[in-house]
Amino acid sequence: MRFVLFGLACLASCAIWLNFEPAILTAHHYRPHTVAWVHLLVLGFILSVVAGALYQIAPVAMETKLHSPRLAELHFVAHALGVLLIVPFFMLWDFKQVGHAGSLVFLGMLVFVGNIARTLNRAPRPDVVGAFIASALLWLFLAMGAGLTVATNKFWPILPGVPLHWTYAHAHLGVAGVFVNLTAGVSLRLVPMFSLSEIQNPTRAWWSFAFVNLGVAGLFWSIASGYAPAQLASGGAMVMGLAIYGVELGAILAARKRRRLDWGLRQFLAAVATLAPAVVAGMALAGAVALRPSAVPRWQTAYPALALLGVIVPAILGMLQKILSFLVWQRIYAPRIGRERIPALAELLSEPLQIAGFWSYLAAVAGLAAAAFAGSTWLAHVAAVLWLAAIVLFLINAGFILSHWFFPRVTRSSSP
Repeated sequence: MRFVLFGLACLASCAIWLNFEPAILTAHHYRPHTVAWVHLLVLGFILSVVAGALYQIAPVAMETKLHSPRLAELHFVAHALGVLLIVPFFMLWDFKQVGHAGSLVFLGMLVFVGNIARTLNRAPRPDVVGAFIASALLWLFLAMGAGLTVATNKFWPILPGVPLHWTYAHAHLGVAGVFVNLTAGVSLRLVPMFSLSEIQNPTRAWWSFAFVNLGVAGLFWSIASGYAPAQLASGGAMVMGLAIYGVELGAILAARKRRRLDWGLRQFLAAVATLAPAVVAGMALAGAVALRPSAVPRWQTAYPALALLGVIVPAILGMLQKILSFLVWQRIYAPRIGRERIPALAELLSEPLQIAGFWSYLAAVAGLAAAAFAGSTWLAHVAAVLWLAAIVLFLINAGFILSHWFFPRVTRSSSP
């Protein structure tokens, strides 16, 4: 819960910041404030919520207990302090201090990876979900290490080739390696759980895992080396893995017993569908010879905007509506079953707010992507306002859920 609340505070800060500085979407992507904003979003929101969710989900998904809650507390302190320091140091473009702050985040990440790895090792029957999570942990370790190396390279050159290529490779390792693996792996457990279904073809899921991770490894090397043909081949492998994942996800939903999908799950599925235009933008950049030279910088901004704001963030928000409700209900109401009348899980939040948040977020993503592609300042302003509104709607709903933590809605059960 600490990770989730810290992450939501970082997300709100990103939404407010974007309204004050829409140039994050329209100016060149490699500038101090843009890099600082991206790290606040990725490390502050995405990685925080993923860590908090995994501490809860990994034991459930693997049918075991978390190895050490005390290590999770240590992880939170190092992570939160590191994030709060690294963002202003990026704004100052002081890479020596960025390295120091990043080392705190890296230390927390090492504790996190070790804790979850020990938890996965306890699993009675390892499966493809565990494989996705384990590979995400591996890529997280390598992405953080690559980030520290890139920062060190600024004042002590140690990397061969073009430094900016290593920055792009680091970014892909984090987004594609960590968050795509986690999104695919966790959804193969949670979507069946929430829709009353099951994995339909384990072999197909394993092929998805293989192609996705082959693509991640190839992308890191080919982007760092600047070898475009290998980028296209690696991107193709990833596309194949994601397509197979999409087929399996479709089969899971087709076989579901709960026919009506709630709005949190719909938001997650809409985010997964946005992978398609994000992949198109990435493949276009890999084969940039097909783009006008003047258009390349716009695609370099729009591509990560689609990946982060169109796929990763709404996927997390969609699942977080389920996870946050589950966390609060398990903590507050599960021990009262049979003794008091308690609300159902769906009653912890507001469906009208979910619906409003869903459609406003879709409109915001369309505007954010269009502003990034066009480099339009006025469109960036409008899209930033829409995105802030969508985030506020989500936070109000999250407040409704969390209010049950402090003010349980229960009545005495009548005698049988």
